[in-house]
Amino acid sequence: MDNGIKSYAFADYMRSVFKQKNLSQKEIFLQADIPERYGYKLISQEKRTRQRDIILRICYAAHFTLEETQKSLRLYRMPELYTEFPRDVVIMIALEERPGDIIDVNALLKSKGMDVLRECGEMY
Repeated sequence: MDNGIKSYAFADYMRSVFKQKNLSQKEIFLQADIPERYGYKLISQEKRTRQRDIILRICYAAHFTLEETQKSLRLYRMPELYTEFPRDVVIMIALEERPGDIIDVNALLKSKGMDVLRECGEMY
């Protein structure tokens, strides 16, 4: 979003991967436990979030691979997942191994003494 001009690369990329995976945005937002209206606004970039966990929730719910998730974070101009951070490593493993839904990912994080993927509206 340079010079007040929105970059639609994120929105275009997300929608193309959703379509490729034959998933509806409504279904993804439900699985991500994100209010549908808020999810649509995030994808279209009508609204922005500074919470990387929200983008991670969407990517996980949409069955993104680690590579697709990293690209999504880059396009949203958020830090990618890094192996130097133990919590990021657990999330990377979850993206690859798919232990279940978001609740299962959060249980895995919690079992390792790490912060769960934050919900909408939760502050850092």
